[in-house]
Amino acid sequence: MVKEYAEAATNAHQTSEKGRERYGTFIAWFETALIVLGLLGILLLLPHNTGGDGWVRFTALSAMLTQGQIPDIKYSMVGPFFSIPFWYLGKIYQTPFWWISRYNVFVFGAGLLATYWLLKDRIARSLLRKFFLLLVVASMFSYHLLFYYGEVFTAIFVAVGCIAIVVGPELGGWCAIILGVVNTPATLLGLILLDANHILETRRLRFVLVVLITIALIMLESWIRRGNPFGIGYSDDYGVRTIMPYSGRPGFSNPFFFGLISLLFSFGKGIFFFAPGLLLPIRKTLRKVQEATNVDLFAIYTLWMSFLVGLLLVYSSWWAWHGGWFWGPRFLLIASVPASFALAVRLQWRDTSLLVNIVTLLALCLSVWVGINGAVYGDQALWHTCLDNNAYLETPLCYYTPEFSVLWHPFVVYQPLNHKQLLYLPLYSPVILWYTFSEAILLCLCYSQSARSREARTCRAEDLQFIMA
Repeated sequence: MVKEYAEAATNAHQTSEKGRERYGTFIAWFETALIVLGLLGILLLLPHNTGGDGWVRFTALSAMLTQGQIPDIKYSMVGPFFSIPFWYLGKIYQTPFWWISRYNVFVFGAGLLATYWLLKDRIARSLLRKFFLLLVVASMFSYHLLFYYGEVFTAIFVAVGCIAIVVGPELGGWCAIILGVVNTPATLLGLILLDANHILETRRLRFVLVVLITIALIMLESWIRRGNPFGIGYSDDYGVRTIMPYSGRPGFSNPFFFGLISLLFSFGKGIFFFAPGLLLPIRKTLRKVQEATNVDLFAIYTLWMSFLVGLLLVYSSWWAWHGGWFWGPRFLLIASVPASFALAVRLQWRDTSLLVNIVTLLALCLSVWVGINGAVYGDQALWHTCLDNNAYLETPLCYYTPEFSVLWHPFVVYQPLNHKQLLYLPLYSPVILWYTFSEAILLCLCYSQSARSREARTCRAEDLQFIMA
């Protein structure tokens, strides 16, 4: 009798394990399909353009390739240099403009592949899939990938570089970070803080050379293109005079305090609205799982955050702290990387309080809306409202007033979508909403089980199979 019971228990356990394995395989394919469909949807369904600064880069690149003119624009040409093969593809299929306006999608995709290659044998691949999925559909990247601006190149190269300097190859990681910073020289302070963090962690002063090499390359590019190593191109850069008291002034003329709280909390530009995952606590969780992951994920996270803090310190005082007329906090795109990673960590390991789980769910919902809003709504409906009368009311109305924030304006005024945008939503977004809903159910189940047992319980995504059965 005892033997029969033991055999029955063994068979039940094996059946349960097979069920979990099948469910895990299904989820892996499901999440991978979502990532691929999301990238294809952004590439082929959504409208692309170079954008204002992107158009300047595109015309400079075209003049260099067709007429041999050395660009003298104020923007770096490091990122555009890597897009030269795409420009020539336009001579074979479509046009150079078509390929260049989609260049950042390929940069982003290459960044995901590089991250996967660096981490696939070191951490749970389910965590990587969650991270990638959030970056594709639940972050500011969904809007930035539609243009030829330089922030995507810098964010991806720095983010992947930070991973490489922790897990190797270290030299390749530093090269990627240097290229990303040279592409956007204003991010130099971010590099300094990132480098200082790494020096304190490793106790190796030789990494100071990274900052010196970066400065030398920035000066070299200025010397080649402008004939002056100190000619940064922004000496006479300033905005128009508006109702705001510090407008119309050049350089770092904006009060630091006002710029900082605006970049953090404003309805139209605050990163806590556009990258809510930054508010999630993950330090203790990553320390607990460090042995299982075979890599110090928290070290990578702190490098990303150090770089982001540097950008906040720089741009808070810049006259164009908001990034000009652009959806969301344009200069702080890299905030989406640690924010999406923190959210992925919280969805992967749930062993915290109900309050943290609720905050996680809210951050997930807001992040998904950020992705959908950036992909299909953008800022077009607010162009005339915000930019009329020489943008006199742009800042107070569209950056500080919630009803005129790009995030919330679709709830105030109906915005029609074109047929490709409408096709994007039913193919992808509802599936993501279902995924969010399933996570909400799992959060509730995990807490209820923990409350009944009065013991801390780590919840896994595999537990969801009992809901779906």
